Amino acid sequence: MRAAVCPVHGGPDVVRTVELPVPEPADGEALVRVDVAAVNFPDVLLIAGRYQVDVRPPFVPGSEYAGTVVAVRGDVGDLAVGDRVTGTGLVGAFAERVAAPAATLRRIPDGMTAATAAAAGVAHRTAHHALRSMARIAPGDRLLVLGAGGGVGLAAVQLGTAMGARVTAVASTAEKLAATTRYGAEVTVRHGDGDLRELLRAAVPDGHDAALDPVGGALAEPALRTLRRGGRFVTVGFASGVIPRIPLNLVLVKGVRILGFQFQDVPADEFARTEADLAELLASGQVTPHVGAVYPLDDAATALRHVADGRAVGKVLIRVGT
Repeated sequence: MRAAVCPVHGGPDVVRTVELPVPEPADGEALVRVDVAAVNFPDVLLIAGRYQVDVRPPFVPGSEYAGTVVAVRGDVGDLAVGDRVTGTGLVGAFAERVAAPAATLRRIPDGMTAATAAAAGVAHRTAHHALRSMARIAPGDRLLVLGAGGGVGLAAVQLGTAMGARVTAVASTAEKLAATTRYGAEVTVRHGDGDLRELLRAAVPDGHDAALDPVGGALAEPALRTLRRGGRFVTVGFASGVIPRIPLNLVLVKGVRILGFQFQDVPADEFARTEADLAELLASGQVTPHVGAVYPLDDAATALRHVADGRAVGKVLIRVGT
């Protein structure tokens, strides 16, 4: 099979497409023929050896994919050959075949394309659970989204709007901000136009009820300062590459809550409800992932560079199958 491989740690350009043996599924696993994979920023960090989990080369990068089950082994529940599925994992997605535990695979609803399923697997699930379970978004809330043109950010704009929030989108370019407007952002701010705190204060004088931050770095503190008393600040990652240092006096004085999101922190019953809600939104077309670029498998390194350089608008996909 053809697969993109990271032979050594480094920049995206180290990735090469090579021939590898088809993996054999272990007991309780399914072999999936991959149609589409999606690129996420942690993929870039793993290739560089800068992620919080170290994967030693050589390895096949890619954490998100959609395709069809072509073989199963052992007890895989009601999963069967021919099922259309989407899955996530630390690595392995940028290949024509993936062997994955059945428990990590979800059926793709009828009417949903593989591209939509792959594009929504990480970004939309992260944004939806973070907004529901951590930010506790309610209709009428003022929601601030940093990195609003990226995968998680643009998903948060879409989903926050669907929840009835009034969204302020912060991004680095006019192109990204235009995309946020198409998906419901009420206010847009380009953070390179001046001091972000002052820009946000001018745009939304009354402040925000919640903020979602997949960026970190220098944007986090000014975003936190715009929160109203009792506001919720949810961090989901550090795409800037810099972990911010937050003055705790702001937390004390403003009475805000700073929350970190990880899937395993959501109670099981709430997790199941939120997953079902998101599946309905996607299957019905009420929410559709924005795909900003699609590359063939042979251009996996270029796709990774697109994300690494901060040029992605929405999701970047890799077309694996024919």
